[in-house]
Amino acid sequence: MPRFYVGTLLGAGQELSLPDTVVRHIQVLRLQAGDALTLFNGDGGEYPATLLSLGKRDARCLIGERSETSRESPLWLGLAQAISSGDRMEFTLQKGVEMGVSVFQPLSTERSIVRLSGERAQKRVERWQEIVLSACEQCGRNTLPEVRPILTLREWLAALPAADAQLVLSPLGKRRLADMAAAPSRVWLMAGPEGGLSAQEEAQSLDAGWQALGLGPRILRTETAALAAVAAMQTLWGDYR
Repeated sequence: MPRFYVGTLLGAGQELSLPDTVVRHIQVLRLQAGDALTLFNGDGGEYPATLLSLGKRDARCLIGERSETSRESPLWLGLAQAISSGDRMEFTLQKGVEMGVSVFQPLSTERSIVRLSGERAQKRVERWQEIVLSACEQCGRNTLPEVRPILTLREWLAALPAADAQLVLSPLGKRRLADMAAAPSRVWLMAGPEGGLSAQEEAQSLDAGWQALGLGPRILRTETAALAAVAAMQTLWGDYR
């Protein structure tokens, strides 16, 4: 059944004019009056709806009873991802949503190829949030992962909230996930850009209490490394068990 995000309050019995973005998707899918769809607004539940009418530029639906359907992982997982170039960042965000990441923190690091600031940075974060919304529509999540404003690594280390584990991916990392004695419920994972974190940045992270995590003897691309680690954590501690 088609699922769509609607950024407004929803209630049973409500007739709703759908936003333009949803109308375009409905037209592409060639839905017709009487067809069923599902709406969600990020409050953790979802709402069955029936399409009442569809015009060239508008569509209306009737909303049904809210369903308390959560598809969140028992593992709270934040991903601090150094900004990568091309489609890599969007790929990481999209697949991270599908795999249960709770929060995304974009980082500007020494070796980041893409440099963003001011209005360009704000627009890019908005684009990334759109990627997250679309991924939630596809994978069935009813709680929206947050995409936070871009920070430098130094800013991030200074502002980091508490977590059960703080792990930074490193080709030189000796620690393995299986070595952790207790299963954490809240984890922050940090991944560098294409060239990895610099030696100075890695040292700063370790001084701030992070642990260097290795993923075997092979060098992984930034988008592969982050998602491989997320999958492993979900297998050990999350909803892949």
